[in-house]
Amino acid sequence: MIILKNITLRRGAKVILDGASATINPGEKVGLVGRNGAGKSTLFALLNGTLHEDAGECQIPAQWRLAQVAQDMPETAESATDFVIAGDTRLAAAQAEVTAAEATEDGERMAHAYMELHDAGAHDAPARAQALILGLGFKTTELDQPVNSFSGGWRMRLQLARALMCPSDLLLLDEPTNHLDLDALVWLEAWLQRYAGTMLVISHDREFLDAVTGVTLHIEKAQLKRYGGNYSKFEDMRAEQLELQQASYARQQEKIAHLQKFIDRFKAKASKAKQAQSRVKALERMEKIGPVLAEADFTFEFKEPANLPNPMLALQEVSCGYPPPEGAQAGTPPTVIVRNVSKSVLAGQRIGILGANGQGKSTVVKTIARDLKPLGGEIIEGKGLAIGYFAQQELDVLRPQDTPLEHMIRLVKDTTARGALSGQATREQDLRTFLGSFNFTGDQVKQAVGTMSGGEKARLVLCMLVWQRPNLLLMDEPTNHLDLATREALSVALNEFEGTVMLVSHDRALLRSVCDEFWLVSRGGISPFDGDLDDYQRYLLEEAKRQREVLKEAQAAVSVAASAPPPAPVAAPVKREDNRTRQMRKELEKTEARLGELQQERGALEEQLSGLSDIKQITELGQRLGALQNELDQLEERWLDLSSQLGD
Repeated sequence: MIILKNITLRRGAKVILDGASATINPGEKVGLVGRNGAGKSTLFALLNGTLHEDAGECQIPAQWRLAQVAQDMPETAESATDFVIAGDTRLAAAQAEVTAAEATEDGERMAHAYMELHDAGAHDAPARAQALILGLGFKTTELDQPVNSFSGGWRMRLQLARALMCPSDLLLLDEPTNHLDLDALVWLEAWLQRYAGTMLVISHDREFLDAVTGVTLHIEKAQLKRYGGNYSKFEDMRAEQLELQQASYARQQEKIAHLQKFIDRFKAKASKAKQAQSRVKALERMEKIGPVLAEADFTFEFKEPANLPNPMLALQEVSCGYPPPEGAQAGTPPTVIVRNVSKSVLAGQRIGILGANGQGKSTVVKTIARDLKPLGGEIIEGKGLAIGYFAQQELDVLRPQDTPLEHMIRLVKDTTARGALSGQATREQDLRTFLGSFNFTGDQVKQAVGTMSGGEKARLVLCMLVWQRPNLLLMDEPTNHLDLATREALSVALNEFEGTVMLVSHDRALLRSVCDEFWLVSRGGISPFDGDLDDYQRYLLEEAKRQREVLKEAQAAVSVAASAPPPAPVAAPVKREDNRTRQMRKELEKTEARLGELQQERGALEEQLSGLSDIKQITELGQRLGALQNELDQLEERWLDLSSQLGD
């Protein structure tokens, strides 16, 4: 188990933990919660050995294997599958030992190395890695693409897959859901529920915490407090405790006032001096109960829209997608993601946009937001439509060197140039006051945005959005960098907003509280989704299962094709092949036949190896497996070369 005993932990001059203690039992799944800056990530640094305690004792079993998501952006040309396989540290160590053992020609060492390689799961490592990659939202066509070809968010998904690939007894997850869509989030929940080790997770997604944790560890005022239960139970228990504390505080204050009144009344009288002195000592010995101090929760509201056109907009046979890339050949067709959409968006609607990863949710939102032009059809906007758009990459378009005040001043200028001002305050002092309502106070309004946290940047984007006074809100994953308190504030603000909301989010608590109807983007179209979010989760799990089965069938087809005999001869083509082409085709057929033989032999050897105990036989079979794998690798490379030359 993990034992934290009287831990004191500092970061610079700040005391993060002060004499804190907690125990985490083997196999427990723990949610680590607390305000931003309370020290959650710092505690992770203590557990993974990056930091050491300033006082106290941190005990973690020495034999426990640790896995966590690397926070650096991977820069490598290796394929997604190979990158994730490399996360299996046991397999990597076994492969290194096989290489070292073969170099020594020590039969006994080689035998043990081959057995360890087999036990480490070398035979099914690609399948395990690909199951993780597909579960986190990648397509089957992306399994062999280089890591460098993916955007930052997708590379972080690969880092998560790599951490899950690593055999571990302790798994540390710091905001694992930030870059996930709802379908990948549902898959991750199911995976973590099956995880057999001890897990600590930091997350601002309450439904995710409820689904994967059974213990909550709360950091507050440099102390750790353990609660038995998930996040919702923690909230209930904490509310009860605060209520009891406030009642106890009130009773104690009454008692203190009574004692003090007696002291003040009789301390000057000789006959009562002794009793008064005993009251003074009673007051000194009394363990004071602190009052419940209300924490300054962040709240905001959207202003009443200047007007509410109805319908807000109408989509008539609209197709959404992307134009040909710059430099593409003339005549290159655009990439259509969603086609022939005919829908109306009415004033006051609350629409949640659902859909598995890659189906086109963000593409639809970008098209409505005017970031993309429709590839077909027409979007008819209501008179006076004012769109407020929170994009997934909105934080990236903030200027790192500029301050919040400079962002607001530029927004005023841009809005004035478009003639879209509708009575908003525009003086610098008014803008400072407005920023203050979003907790940008004092010197913060002149702090460079690049030095701010993700949550502070997200608050600035919300501030700029509210100032524009929209009547149609398009929100694409707005909660990625928001803590629980700010998510709650956003939920309240959206519910009180008098305009129309269209929301894409993996935060189910936000979707449940805000949306009263859902659109499903699927298989190139949009249709109403009649169920609730629980029904949608079941739909996503079924879709994920279907994709895994398709992958298995494809892999089986490749294996059968490689081992199948050459096809029967066909009639000679009208166009005669030259001699070199005929020779290449013959070589390709021989290569395919040999690949099939070797794959069958490898399967038989692996099965035979798993049942052996004799060292000499294990060594011989291991050497044969190594030689066989080398020949397979060379033949597969030749097969690919021949196929590409022949145009197969």
